[in-house]
Amino acid sequence: MENEALLLWSVVFSSVGLGFFIYGKKQRRLIPFLCGLALMIFPYFVGSVPLLIGIGIVLMALPYFVRL
Repeated sequence: MENEALLLWSVVFSSVGLGFFIYGKKQRRLIPFLCGLALMIFPYFVGSVPLLIGIGIVLMALPYFVRL
């Protein structure tokens, strides 16, 4: 059951990351670009569902609080 949840959350965060990546690239905004890149890459290295969700939420919220 944990493998399915891990796969589902990885797809969700990677999809949101793709959106951030495209937005950051088109608007020339560094933080959304880097957060999008991180959201697409980090699920490959995390093996725990709670840790995956925690890191994903932090990376998704970061562009709203850091404006560069």
